Amino acid sequence: MKMVIIGGGPAGRAAALELARLENEVILIEKSDLGGTCLNKGCMVVCGLNDVARFLNDAANFQNQEVLKLNYKFSYKNMAHGIKTTLSKIRHITEKETLEAGVKIIYAPAYFQKGLLYVEGEPIEYDKLIIATGGRPFIPPIDGAENAITYQDILNLEEVPEKLLIVGSGIIATEFASIFSSMGSEVHILCRNNFLSNLDQEVKEYVVKNLLKDIKIHEKVDTTKITRSGALTSRGQMEGLVLLATGIVPNSQLVSDLVITGKRGEIVVNERMETSAPGIYAAGDVIGGMGTTPVARMEGIVAAHNAAGIEKKANYEHLPYAISLDYDVAFLSSGKKSSLDGENYSQMVEGKIPGSAGPGSFWRVLSSNTGFTKTMVDIETGSIQELSSIAPGARYNMAYLSLLMRIHRKTYDFDHFVETHPSTDSIYKLMRFFAKY
Repeated sequence: MKMVIIGGGPAGRAAALELARLENEVILIEKSDLGGTCLNKGCMVVCGLNDVARFLNDAANFQNQEVLKLNYKFSYKNMAHGIKTTLSKIRHITEKETLEAGVKIIYAPAYFQKGLLYVEGEPIEYDKLIIATGGRPFIPPIDGAENAITYQDILNLEEVPEKLLIVGSGIIATEFASIFSSMGSEVHILCRNNFLSNLDQEVKEYVVKNLLKDIKIHEKVDTTKITRSGALTSRGQMEGLVLLATGIVPNSQLVSDLVITGKRGEIVVNERMETSAPGIYAAGDVIGGMGTTPVARMEGIVAAHNAAGIEKKANYEHLPYAISLDYDVAFLSSGKKSSLDGENYSQMVEGKIPGSAGPGSFWRVLSSNTGFTKTMVDIETGSIQELSSIAPGARYNMAYLSLLMRIHRKTYDFDHFVETHPSTDSIYKLMRFFAKY
């Protein structure tokens, strides 16, 4: 079959590669750069920035402990240039892999006219179509919002802002706050409601106290006006460059006349990624939802399978999440609330353990900042209900724990676990403890 995917981000590229593997004729249409927001403006940019931020934090820690005496000059402009150069190389590799898989790439905007798909004035026929056009920063209706920047502008800054006001309360706001604080900015986070409301309260308190200690967090504050030099809030005027981290809006304008969309413009799909229009599927940020790269890839593969006639459903259980700070903050949940129900509460047991000394945390032992791990398990069945971990590399461990939960492994299965050493992983210690019960 002839398959067309619009959008070359994580969802679209995953769908294209899967369809090519299934021996379909595949055309991938991308109006800009392959890799989408994740590679070009989001996740990978945070990776580059956070590597430098962590180095600066380590340098400060070593100097405080009189291990090293360093005299260095940090250049934001040179760092941004280095990140852009690295991203360009990754894009080249990504394109090469995609072409070698048998996918045809067209770099041009797509549009529909009378229900037909066109690219550069030429009609494009297809048997099945997958929409994976991603999202863009949500700009709240604040007076002067045009004076603010978003994650899309981060690499265009000439230098580290002396003061930074971040409007938002989620993961994006937290990561940029940590990065720019480490680089020397005075950072304020302005939250309309509660900060990191989806995080376990104890984990949140540790993050705020130990990983965001120089950042001022203002909860339940309204931002009413933004200027080039600051923001007017419900608690008064604040000075600094304003960064909006207020969520993502789906890029669904292209097909808004073809498929049903929701209140925020998200394309409405079922668990097979099918839209309201026969033969048209959608995946990734354009359908709203989780907004993470791994989930977008999963949705792209689900869309690809169903487009190819192989039934598959999206599974959103036990999804792993991570926040990139000086340490990884990783967490997942079964999505069940039985731990809070009076009827089942006696079955649920909470366990927690301080972080281990190991690679990445050894020199934080003296400051009692090695993180910690926390879990909630059903003591009768051995089921893991919730899990959070703050440690170097916690994001990697959490992904594997997510898989184990998906295939219904229990705490007692960790009787057979053999760890690597030295390691900062404390998860297996908790699992072994609960395995005894």
